Amino acid sequence: VELVESGGGLAQAGGSLRLSCVASGRTFSKYAMAWFRQRASNNREFVAAIGSTESVIEYSLSVKGRFTISRDNNKDTLYLQMNSLEPEDTGIYYCASRWSEYAPISPHRTAYGYWGRGTQVTVAA
Repeated sequence: VELVESGGGLAQAGGSLRLSCVASGRTFSKYAMAWFRQRASNNREFVAAIGSTESVIEYSLSVKGRFTISRDNNKDTLYLQMNSLEPEDTGIYYCASRWSEYAPISPHRTAYGYWGRGTQVTVAA
């Protein structure tokens, strides 16, 4: 299983970025997916998760209303649309996949067995 993130970069506060995560190695549509981020000196924290279909979605309080998670099962791709960016959103963003088919979403990083290498997001004030 391979997960490859892209779309990170430098944005101004109030701006937008769209992250993508392309999955390969197994049937993407069967697995819940999530985005986590790691800010300086912090643990990897939950950002958003989406079920194997788009019927179940969850966000952390810090991004709710600003970020949108989605997936395209035909393209084996997970997305994170990030609007109204704040300097506090700066960090490395990782996509992650649940271990088991049709497992529910979870905000806990230990529930996810496969991880990408991350993409850096930097938001300037």
